[in-house]
Amino acid sequence: MNNRCHHNLSLWVWLICVMGIGRPVSAQPEVYGNPDSSAFIRIPRDADDWTRHFRIGALVGMNISASFNERGLFNISGNNAANGIYDDGYVRPDQNGDPSYTSYWGYDNRALQYNAANQTLQMHSTTSYSTAGSADVDGGAFPGFEMAYGDNLWYWKHARVGWEFGFGLLPINISENSTTSATVTRNTYTFNTGTLGIAFPTAASYQGGPSGTGLTISTAFTQSTTNISETITGSHTLDVMLYTFRLGPSFYWDLTDRFGMSLGAGPAAGIVSGSYKYDEIIGSTHYTGQISDTKIVYGGYVNATLLYHVQDNADIFIGAQYMPMSDATISGGGREGRLNLGGQLYFTIGVSWPF
Repeated sequence: MNNRCHHNLSLWVWLICVMGIGRPVSAQPEVYGNPDSSAFIRIPRDADDWTRHFRIGALVGMNISASFNERGLFNISGNNAANGIYDDGYVRPDQNGDPSYTSYWGYDNRALQYNAANQTLQMHSTTSYSTAGSADVDGGAFPGFEMAYGDNLWYWKHARVGWEFGFGLLPINISENSTTSATVTRNTYTFNTGTLGIAFPTAASYQGGPSGTGLTISTAFTQSTTNISETITGSHTLDVMLYTFRLGPSFYWDLTDRFGMSLGAGPAAGIVSGSYKYDEIIGSTHYTGQISDTKIVYGGYVNATLLYHVQDNADIFIGAQYMPMSDATISGGGREGRLNLGGQLYFTIGVSWPF
């Protein structure tokens, strides 16, 4: 065999060896996956690739509603008749030392409380009411905050397969204003203003002081109790903080050199912590209160995120997420506020850092 033949044979042997060795190298399965294979290819930890990411951004929650229910007999503690404080005035001991008479008295509405012919002054104390009412209110858009951390573990064709953990913080405030009817139990206290022959004030309202000087009336009274129909006007509010936690698989792939997209789904859980507040007026009685509680809710999520690669290690993203969860109810003493989370939607925008 001459040198030329020997040289050609050596060249063919070298090409065959290079092709046999070079085929898997050119495909780079540890970096780009194998689009011709349906297998999942494990991403080595030392791969020259950014598999992890951290995202932070603003969140807007929508399609969240509340239901308010009020049913039963409710006591009212807005006045203190035992100490001479009523819905529409007061008759309290003054500093003269004689408990039978006092200058420390006042009224809110002369026309409704004073009977000039009988020379009597009436004070009223609403002690309880019974009612049954409900209202459903759709919430608006609630701004909040979200962050997420994830990692890619495998390549599957052109996609990266991994996991993502997300946390969301969403303040929620939903109120309703309504007017309902109620049966009110009211005590009436009648004071005789003519025993001392005083000239009753002509003012629409009057407030006397505790000094013992000035207009003086008897502290003796007669009491009667009546049930009357009244209207309740006021507001009911759910003021809570919703903390959400989610964990599930994620799928990511680059659409172009500049745009990427990821999808995710999995279970979700949440904590609802806050208060059900009420602020109501029955006739001339104004009272407020709140019921505080913390509830655990659970459900699932699906989301989609579009990323724009600003530079190698920074992306801008927008995303949408559907996270149905169980309802959270805060209740007590016949009042109930229910936060309906069965159809909540989230929209996010922020910055993502791959590393």
